[in-house]
Amino acid sequence: MPVLAKSRRSGSRGEPEKTRAAILSAALEEFAQEGDSGARTDEIARRAGVNKALIYYYFKDKEGLYAAALEQVFSGLHERVMSILNRTDMAPREKLLLYVQTHFDYIASQPVYPRLVQREFMRNAGRTLSPVANRILEHYGKPLYQKLEELVRDGIRSGAFRKVDPVQSITSVLGTIIFYFITIPAQQIMRTGDPTSPERIAERRAAVLDFVSSALFATDDAVNQKGKS
Repeated sequence: MPVLAKSRRSGSRGEPEKTRAAILSAALEEFAQEGDSGARTDEIARRAGVNKALIYYYFKDKEGLYAAALEQVFSGLHERVMSILNRTDMAPREKLLLYVQTHFDYIASQPVYPRLVQREFMRNAGRTLSPVANRILEHYGKPLYQKLEELVRDGIRSGAFRKVDPVQSITSVLGTIIFYFITIPAQQIMRTGDPTSPERIAERRAAVLDFVSSALFATDDAVNQKGKS
């Protein structure tokens, strides 16, 4: 009788990519809910369905796991939006709206992400970031912010955007994109229905694009006048 091959046990070292992804997904949920100080590796292991020892095998320690969770959030966003911001074949208005759509859709697809980031930003009453967050923002966040500032300045120079403060405008745009998702519990009280339903998310997405356009875009008369000068 032929000997049947042993099936791989879920959460074993024989499935490194699957196991690592399961741990990271569970960690994102736990860190978003409890913060990095309150999160427990026992609970992360339980959520992931793995032996706790595998957390240390793949991530060394809880700090390493937290770093991996934050990096997944920011590296994923960086990858999606920088490909747009680096394009040279798009007018400022078109590029900004595509950026806003892409950033919004990224968060909408992973609602745990803004909760995790909010936890980090509010550590120590919002006065300091963890060393790992400092490193990740320096690597992923700062270049993105600089590209956005460059885009707004280009739009102002071309006459496509109003003469606004680029730095303040970027902060407002980012807040408009993110705020809805970090206030989901409040949205549940303010309005009836599910604020995370596809219909409500689509409604919010359209409102964000309309708000950003109204806030930054110059009137058609101003654009035409700029073109004649």
